[in-house]
Amino acid sequence: MLIWKLNRGSKKALCRIYEKYRDDLVRIAAGLANDVSVAEDIVQEVFLTLVHSAGKHEIRKNLKGYLTSCVVNKIRNLSRAKVAQDSISLDEVEPAASNLKTPDELIASDEISQQLYRALSLLPYEQKETVILHIQGNMKFREIAQLQNTSTKTVLSRYNYGLNKLRSLLNSEVEK
Repeated sequence: MLIWKLNRGSKKALCRIYEKYRDDLVRIAAGLANDVSVAEDIVQEVFLTLVHSAGKHEIRKNLKGYLTSCVVNKIRNLSRAKVAQDSISLDEVEPAASNLKTPDELIASDEISQQLYRALSLLPYEQKETVILHIQGNMKFREIAQLQNTSTKTVLSRYNYGLNKLRSLLNSEVEK
């Protein structure tokens, strides 16, 4: 219904789509780009493209999947062009959105987030992308395979290898 309204010029529909998907898309982009400000810029570009293309084509699949694909493709293009050379340190990356928590919970959560970002940055890109899209993006392996232009078995392997490496990396940090 939101897509239908957007294609007919509804500003309220665009605002609702933005509110509904922005935080998830920024988290996915930040995980892939290792830079929150780059992630926010990419998500803004995707929404601008959505506005400019409203009414020009029909999105046949789910809207979140479409927007996630757009974000991933922009990050891939950015990586290929090596424009993101000035990214911030992973120690400075903060979660894109936080829930209200006590100070102790915030400190523990921030430490865990930093460990996870560091570990994710050590994964090969294809594994990192697969893990983030499946866990954060709630995408099915079949959808990820289509996005990555590969087989579902390859995506499953990337996911399993990525999780195993993350476990290994995170376990070694805990033991230190």
